[in-house]
Amino acid sequence: MSATAAALDARILAAIDAYALDDAAFMALARDLFTYQVEHNAPYAAYARSLGFDAQRPPGRIEDIPAVPSAAFKEARLATFPAEETVLWFETSGTTLGRGGRHEFATTALYDAALLASFDRMMLGDGSRLRYALLVPDPRERPHSSLGYMMDVVARERGEGKAGWYLHGDDLDVDGFLRDVQRAVEDAAPVCVVTTAFALVALLDALAERRKTLALPSGSRVMETGGFKGRSRIVERAALYREASTRLSVPIDAIVAEYGMTELTSQYYDAPSSRAQIEPRLKTAPPWLRPIVVDGEGRPLQNGVVGAIRHVDLANRGSVIAIETEDLGAIVDGGLILLGREQGAELRGCSLDAETLLARRTQS
Repeated sequence: MSATAAALDARILAAIDAYALDDAAFMALARDLFTYQVEHNAPYAAYARSLGFDAQRPPGRIEDIPAVPSAAFKEARLATFPAEETVLWFETSGTTLGRGGRHEFATTALYDAALLASFDRMMLGDGSRLRYALLVPDPRERPHSSLGYMMDVVARERGEGKAGWYLHGDDLDVDGFLRDVQRAVEDAAPVCVVTTAFALVALLDALAERRKTLALPSGSRVMETGGFKGRSRIVERAALYREASTRLSVPIDAIVAEYGMTELTSQYYDAPSSRAQIEPRLKTAPPWLRPIVVDGEGRPLQNGVVGAIRHVDLANRGSVIAIETEDLGAIVDGGLILLGREQGAELRGCSLDAETLLARRTQS
């Protein structure tokens, strides 16, 4: 690792450790990170130059930082270090020309620090050591799943010593899950069920078929992540959370949605202040991650107006600082309302405001 990279990592890790970064400090670090990336990431440098920026002309505002489409990871190697220095890589969803994209890392330090700092505050605010029931890809079977890696770190570093993996491909080991949950009940050990939305639906269906309701120990909670992309069955989130609350015997505010992307190093979570209701919930970002909502021309939109979401993630030191998605969202009350991709809507520059769109989704 170069001295410049090590110095940037030290500054980013300090912000993660402090869990604080004001606007001026964020922009100062972002500018230095951008300069480093355009000097060491040729595809990103070419893209930035096409927008009028380079190492001598860095962006002056967070909103001006060139953001690559998330699909760009499928088109080029977006990394600031040689391929032989890669120690970890995650595969992005979908394929282009028969291959998926890769988000590569030359060190796990930033990823591990960022995920634990946010998880500690958003899922473990009470400091609990939980027993993890993981309905997400097992890293022994899918070593390039960012979600599997993330939860392997969490279970190892924050668990009470016992964790189970119950999702194998698309097959859910319901019997194994029920067996281990029963042991947790007998041990009075609070459980954290970590699950994709699709796996949660499969689990609840299985419990319904068996006419079974679980009584998870007090202090148990659920982290739900991901949607139904590529799936034939979609369940509305309010119905899903109500059913999960009933079948698992956990309160609604103990069911928390996480939002992340393979192309990012950091994650969003439901803000604690918005968990008493199911919808709408605000997503909150850690201090080193900033969402920006833009219109069809890439211009920042006012708070409350729906557009495409960009993410400026300072923990993405080894790849690209800013990622643009096709997800719809709006900034409201200092948080991000995530709306996904609405059928028939423009992915950016949507003329609907957040309140109207949320009302329409609730009625549908």
